[in-house]
Amino acid sequence: MLGIVLLYVGAVLLVNGVGLLGKIDNKSTAMMNLLTGGLGLIINIISLTKATTTGEYYAVGTGLLFAFTYIYLFLTYWFDLDTGGLGWYCLFVAITTVPCSIMSHLSGDSKFTVIWLIWGALWFLFYLALGIKVQLGKFLAYATIAAGTLTAWIPGYLMLINKW
Repeated sequence: MLGIVLLYVGAVLLVNGVGLLGKIDNKSTAMMNLLTGGLGLIINIISLTKATTTGEYYAVGTGLLFAFTYIYLFLTYWFDLDTGGLGWYCLFVAITTVPCSIMSHLSGDSKFTVIWLIWGALWFLFYLALGIKVQLGKFLAYATIAAGTLTAWIPGYLMLINKW
């Protein structure tokens, strides 16, 4: 199920990046966040009901970090809320990615070691932009598009065709 979620995370990060470039308005961007966050929430709830091992609970917990990000962004854009709370949540996610990357490294998974670090860096940028209002210009938009493509869209697609 990870491949399905990652494919749509790639899509939502692309849409969010294009939105940050001013090419899509916030309410239109919000809809893709609702769809992706909702999909991630549903898949993780299904996985939670089937979980029996620590690793399965870990996968659900870390998956929900991102599902909640997209749902939170949907609500922020849809209801025109201040981005501060979302930004601080992004800092929480960014910090959480550090031990996730270390755990991936210790288990010998070099791909996810790097992916977790990239996600952590991107979510830290979201914290800077949304939480403490640092002006990152187009850099954040292009970083979002690149991270979405390289760490979610491509890996997700490769997982779906059993090439990962």
